[in-house]
Amino acid sequence: MNGSGGSNATVTYCVTGANGYIGSWLVRLLLQRGYLVHATLRDPAKLLHLLSKWTGGDRLRLFTADLQEEGSFDEAVQGCHGVFHVAASMDFGLVENSNSEYIQSKIIDPAIKGTLNLLKSCLKSKSVKRVVFTSSISTLTAKDSNGEWKKVVDETCQTPIDYVLNAKASGWVYVLSKLLSEGAAFKYAQQNGIDLVSVITTTVAGPFLTSSIPASIQVLLSPVTGDSKFNPILSAVNARMGSIALVHIDDICSAHIFLMEKSQAEGRYICCMNSCLMNELINHLAEEYPCSNIQRSAGGKEGSIPSEISSKKLRELGFTFKHDIKDIIRETISCCVDYGFLAHTRK
Repeated sequence: MNGSGGSNATVTYCVTGANGYIGSWLVRLLLQRGYLVHATLRDPAKLLHLLSKWTGGDRLRLFTADLQEEGSFDEAVQGCHGVFHVAASMDFGLVENSNSEYIQSKIIDPAIKGTLNLLKSCLKSKSVKRVVFTSSISTLTAKDSNGEWKKVVDETCQTPIDYVLNAKASGWVYVLSKLLSEGAAFKYAQQNGIDLVSVITTTVAGPFLTSSIPASIQVLLSPVTGDSKFNPILSAVNARMGSIALVHIDDICSAHIFLMEKSQAEGRYICCMNSCLMNELINHLAEEYPCSNIQRSAGGKEGSIPSEISSKKLRELGFTFKHDIKDIIRETISCCVDYGFLAHTRK
């Protein structure tokens, strides 16, 4: 959807949450491809460490914007051809043990309000042709209404809100906020003639630009680190999906840009390179990062066939993945060793 039909240098895209894992990599990729970029976040000071990692900074403008303030994004989206709404809380803290009123008022309502505030700014801009919303695999389930595993999981396999509220599995508040904010986004977009497409991200890993270890990487590596905060989240994902679906950070960001520019794109798109059973994932981790204390799991039996987490819709539109699971694991561990999150070890 190259609005000018010409050089990328004449096309401007806005990225919300530019200091996050996906947001920071997406900004870099857009700049590498020659686009003009408006990057937003609440505190620009948090971007200082990223500026040296983004080449093409002369095509980058930074904006202070708060999702909770209506009109806060008006200036940032003005003149933009498209907006990538990546910003989202990945805080897996103690909020899950809070009462429902607190969760509703402090997490859910702000998530919905923030998404609608951004879309209102896009509507006012007149220049925005499409909004790409970053969704999550947490909004899907591989089980049918009878609790049986589905052979194929596609974009229609949405997790019922009642199930999320009743099960309250680890990470459930994040799941609920994503479900409700995405639903509200599509409803508002349909009512107001906004072209909205969502990318359903699976577990994103690989290298990172952020100053701290991204939450998705901490979840993925929790069998290695033994982190009691993140390991239950990995187990909850495995229990809901029957496997762990993975995608490389470069592929997920390329998919965002692909869906922004592909005029035929509509609705939701799963972005999954492949998925593997829990024991297979642990074997991949152990092969790349041998350590005696890696946590084995009973999740997934040898020889069993997990539900296919299908990116058929995305692939049929013409998207191709460049990184396989071994790439993802290798580059994730390498980056975490360089960062100091994992100790150096000899294979």
